[in-house]
Amino acid sequence: MAAPDPPAELRITDPRALRALAHPARQRVLTELFSGEVLTATEAARLCGLTPSAMSYHLRALEKWGIVERDESADGRERPWRATADSIAITPEAHRGAGLERSRVSIHTWFADLEGDLDRMTRAVADGGNHGMTSRGRLWLTDDEERELRASLHELMRTHRGRTSRDHPEGARSWNVYAMILPADDTPAPPTT
Repeated sequence: MAAPDPPAELRITDPRALRALAHPARQRVLTELFSGEVLTATEAARLCGLTPSAMSYHLRALEKWGIVERDESADGRERPWRATADSIAITPEAHRGAGLERSRVSIHTWFADLEGDLDRMTRAVADGGNHGMTSRGRLWLTDDEERELRASLHELMRTHRGRTSRDHPEGARSWNVYAMILPADDTPAPPTT
């Protein structure tokens, strides 16, 4: 029996859950699990350079917050783990309750791979290789329009999810995808005339 389709988005609202996310090994395994991979603790440990028992500890900590779960569809001695959703959203409530420093650590840990990915893109550009895409711009959006844009991006990414290192089209390669919609500054929008 196959596992049910996960919900599109897991919303983290409890500031204590940020602590569960703020660990490099957990971030590494979450990248894989939230990309559709289903991994045993041993496989996840290999990816992170940890022992299987250490990785089991990390996976159970993530399970406590509903971020990962055991995959019931697997047979065998060691049941694998899977993500409980397609993506994670950390809500403003979680950040407000966590305080500035814990939020800063959480966000910087969450995007720790970004610098390495930018370095790889720079090398690919210099070598004339396929480097993906970068885009930067500014949009003036109402709060409702921002939520609509975010939902559209999630839906577009969802159409390509489910492909794993074991099950993808021939010739496919892995790409790290970062989607950020960030306020341009801290000031409220000027009144329209």
